This record gives sequence, structure tokens and C-alpha cells, in this order.
Amino acid sequence: MSLIGIIGGSGLDNPDILKDAHDEPVATLYGELPSPPRVGSIAGREVCLIARHGREHTVPPSQINYRAIIATLKKLGCTAILSTTAVGSLREDIHRGDLVVLDQFIDFTRHRAETFHEAFAPHQPVHCPMAAPFDAGLRATLIDACKALDIPHHKTGTVVTIEGPRFSTRAESNMFRILGADVINMSIAPECILANEAGIPYASIAMSTDYDCWKTDEAPATWEEILAIFNQNARKVTDVLMHAVRTIA
Repeated sequence: MSLIGIIGGSGLDNPDILKDAHDEPVATLYGELPSPPRVGSIAGREVCLIARHGREHTVPPSQINYRAIIATLKKLGCTAILSTTAVGSLREDIHRGDLVVLDQFIDFTRHRAETFHEAFAPHQPVHCPMAAPFDAGLRATLIDACKALDIPHHKTGTVVTIEGPRFSTRAESNMFRILGADVINMSIAPECILANEAGIPYASIAMSTDYDCWKTDEAPATWEEILAIFNQNARKVTDVLMHAVRTIA
């Protein structure tokens, strides 16, 4: 049975969801991860869980080795990737605690390696299609899981990824709203890009924790407030992931 990869973001990378788990250190051309992948099972399905920021959350978003993450999952034989991410809401109707099944991204990062192709073979350029970056089948699986569990969710959403680790200015937050972004985070790009280059179907379930800073009728979010929302809602994301893993073909 094929291996399913789960990339866990802030507060959503608990290895205890796996049964009979063990660390599986993997070396890639792009280096090792700050914490080794954790391989185990969920409902009888083999799963590999990678903590995006390391298990102790020691790696800032701009310093994550995204190429090593995707290369590790590829080397282990992963045939599908589900990721989790915390996001700020850029829309009034995406409330704190809501889940969003992402379908598009806008990349506002500046300093990250976002391709495996550092050179082309003679006369063999590689340009990866990115019109629909999130796999339709995996997205449907996540949506079905939200429905089955009766969890408030949004079936589509465009995420803008910023470099971080700082939060946006209010001017930036309003600009991203004008550009059509629904939520904002610091990790989907280039992770999603690299998964597509590697040929691994990828989908992401996002948890809204705050309203970034565009709303002027409340104070901008703080990290402490975001963590509080994590603690209140992380179980919903975990339940969706566990339900989805059971139903992936």
C-alpha cells in the first residue's frame, strides 16, 4: 500500500497521531531535516509525518529546507501529500477556527529555493505547469472529510505566501485583499511548487487563526493569540487528516 505524506505546520505536527511510529532518517541531495521523518500508520495506512518547522519549532519559515522535505517524501516512495498550515484570514466570512481547502496560491516570497532544476540538460528546459497547483482528488477528499465531520470549512481559497517571519503591514494586508487572496501564510510556497515538480499530488488544509491586520475595528493579531486559536482548533485539523487518510485510494 502506498505511503501518504503529511507535512505539519505550526501547532499541527503532532507525531502522536501515528500508531507504531518510528523515526526514519533520510539523507537527500538537499540535506537532512531538523527532525527526522516519523513513519507509522493511521487506520492501517502507512503515513510519514514531517514537522515543517522541526518538532521543537526551531526553524523560521524563511529558513525551512523545502527541497529536503519534498525530496525526503519522494525518496520514501510517497504518492500523496497532505499539508496543514495556519493562516490569517483576509475575508470577513473566513472566521477564526474555520478550515479552508486551498485551491490557488500567490507567491510573495523572495529568498527561497523554489525549484529542483538548478540547470537544464542541453535543449531540455523544464517548466512545470502550475495553473491548478493543488490536486483535485486530494482536495475533494479533504472537503468530504470536513463534511463528514460537520466541520465549518471553505471549499476553495487562494493563499498568499509571504517571506516572514514578520507579519504584514496594514498596507500589504490590504494589497493582498485587492489581489484576490483569501488567506495569508508563510509556508505554502515553495512547498506546493516543489511537490508539483516532484510529481507528487499535493493538497493543503488551512486553519484560520486571525484576521491579519487589515481589520481596523480590532487590534492586529499577536503570536500568543494565534497559539490560543491553535489550541482550541488543532483537533479539527487532526480529525480531518485522519478521516482523509482512511479514504485516499
